[in-house]
Amino acid sequence: MDVTLKSCRTRLAQIVLFSMASAAYAQTPAPESRLEYLSVDQINQRMARNELSAVALVRHLQQRIEALDKQGPAINAVIELNPDAVAIAQSLDQERRAGHVRGPLHGVPVLLKDNIDTADQMQTSAGSLAMVGQPAAQDAFIVQRLRAAGAVILGKTNLSEWANFRDAGIPDGWSGRGGQTRNPHVLSATPCGSSSGSAAAVAAGFAPLTVGTETTGSIICPASLNGIVGLKPTVGLLSRTGIIPVNLHVDTPGPMTRTVREAALLLNSMTGNDAAEPIKKPRAISAVDYTQLLRPDALVGRRIGFPLKFDTGGEAAQSDPQFSRALEVMQAAGATLIPVQLNDPVSERMDEAFAMGFKRHLPEYLAARAGLPVQSLEDLLQYNKQTPGAGAYGQAILSAANDIEFDVGVYNGLWRKIQRENAAAIDSLLVAHQLDALVMDVGSPGLNAIALAGYPSIMVPSGMDEEGVPTSVLFFGTRWSDARLLALAHGYEQASEARQIPAFRP
Repeated sequence: MDVTLKSCRTRLAQIVLFSMASAAYAQTPAPESRLEYLSVDQINQRMARNELSAVALVRHLQQRIEALDKQGPAINAVIELNPDAVAIAQSLDQERRAGHVRGPLHGVPVLLKDNIDTADQMQTSAGSLAMVGQPAAQDAFIVQRLRAAGAVILGKTNLSEWANFRDAGIPDGWSGRGGQTRNPHVLSATPCGSSSGSAAAVAAGFAPLTVGTETTGSIICPASLNGIVGLKPTVGLLSRTGIIPVNLHVDTPGPMTRTVREAALLLNSMTGNDAAEPIKKPRAISAVDYTQLLRPDALVGRRIGFPLKFDTGGEAAQSDPQFSRALEVMQAAGATLIPVQLNDPVSERMDEAFAMGFKRHLPEYLAARAGLPVQSLEDLLQYNKQTPGAGAYGQAILSAANDIEFDVGVYNGLWRKIQRENAAAIDSLLVAHQLDALVMDVGSPGLNAIALAGYPSIMVPSGMDEEGVPTSVLFFGTRWSDARLLALAHGYEQASEARQIPAFRP
């Protein structure tokens, strides 16, 4: 992991800020009993007993964001707060008093990654100054679903600019509009990206629920290093309409939460049949309740594949003892563990495949947005050149996408081959060993295969390393196995109880 050492002066300043933040919370109750760390179920219970209102919760979280995101340790996870959040909460409290509760997300605050459209006063910019202008005219499909479920859209979270598709030299969690997001566990550690702000925000207690997006690793990596649950669904399970695209073959939004159950609740609220979504779900998937299989004994009798290198108990076990411990927990909870070897297929012309996708899909998105400084990829390049911003970072990835010649036949052919090869690498192991799912540490090959196949995965905390940075275990499987993976992850989570509250260490 990339833990950057700061200068003595900077480090001293961090220690002072950390001490101030610690003092502010030194006399407060245990984290799990404070408002900012209540689960969705606990929020519902308190609201049902008239012990908590949506307005009180929203105001509390706004104050916490001001104290810890903008000041104190300055996590910088929230790029913008929704000025309408309190009014929305008031309306939802009135509904509850009238006896109308829409569901488990009624009055629950949610933060959205700043590449997800909201038709309100907030921007949708992918962290780019070039995209600041007139707000989106329509909510993204998943935002429509969240509002219908009674969620309070609290604000937008920072991200790696353009979802890590601007330049390879840009740090994870940095955007021209939002600056640098920090890891709330160890402020000098990378938050990973691109859904850095969504992960850091939910870990730090800025909202019980956040939504991120992933193309390759942008949910699961920040979930891992910020010590939260991150679900990257099967591509197409959730609508991508109204989300700034990178590549629709692999893009997906997904829940980023503190528990597996909350990920399932958030997933339930965002699913739905969007006529504009190019990937059509099997009819049976549309009726799934993703909380239904969540039981403490979900691992009993399940066959789970794990990386062969951990079977020997040698160097791999020493370098990642938390993952070895996670395997022991799964086995003690009733799972049968099978050592397997998963390798990332060597997919040729990968950069070309991604560049062609961005060149095709970004103009389609921009055509639906009025009142922005840019209306094309060429406009974006010129804007960045003339307005380099505080970081003055390059834009080599954007330039490569602009320069590439798009050919629809070549493009579709490349992605058919890429997805076929990567899906086969996973499915062959599942079939050959009669597995229910596979698990992986973040250092093993195969992470790219999951994303490129469009397959689901869920990251769950497994502990902390010696530097105080969270560790994790990734559950993954074949297409549309999201419900099963959530169940297995929940079983492990209940047995391990490994998640920890951030300490805001320098």
